[in-house]
Amino acid sequence: MTEPARDALLKHDITGVVLAGGRGSRMGGVDKGLQPLNLEPLALHALRRLSPQCGAMLISANRSLEIYAQLGMPFRAKVVVDAFPDFPGPLAGMSAALHAAQTEFVLFSPCDAPFIHPHLADQLSEKLTAGNADIAIAAVTDSAGERHLHPVFALLRASLADDLDAFIRAGERKVRAWYARHKAVEVTFTDERAFYNVNDLQQLADLERN
Repeated sequence: MTEPARDALLKHDITGVVLAGGRGSRMGGVDKGLQPLNLEPLALHALRRLSPQCGAMLISANRSLEIYAQLGMPFRAKVVVDAFPDFPGPLAGMSAALHAAQTEFVLFSPCDAPFIHPHLADQLSEKLTAGNADIAIAAVTDSAGERHLHPVFALLRASLADDLDAFIRAGERKVRAWYARHKAVEVTFTDERAFYNVNDLQQLADLERN
């Protein structure tokens, strides 16, 4: 197992966020974070993985708010709701969390990622601080040697909140396009499973069987 990076931020500098505010379109419109894996909601798996790495926790959600609040209680995770209407995508959840966070840095993960890397925060923050960057984004090199960016697994400075709001108000929705406006570093991991996310109910069923 990879050890924490020496120059990583301290845990209390980081708020962790589980993004669970999407439409769940590829799952037929169900609330993706509440779909069960091994009899427990996907969002709970993500909370368990992310919370040991962060000083505070948030859940970004737009429905089932009471259920998410209950899921978050053991982790002292508060629920935040998009300020923008009509489910405009993960950037809206990021905006809500950046505004709500009481720390300088905010670490994001999707709710459908049950195997989050145990040193995600350490490795992203080490590269962010070393590069004096605004954003650190996870990437994975797969077994074939191909590199894949995972833009929703990212560490951001909370000070980016107002710029993000302006970007969304301008009608923009693409995460990578907003990242390109800022100094961002990519951090390569080799554990593909740590960034596996469940896109549809068939994948979830397959994961249950394996």
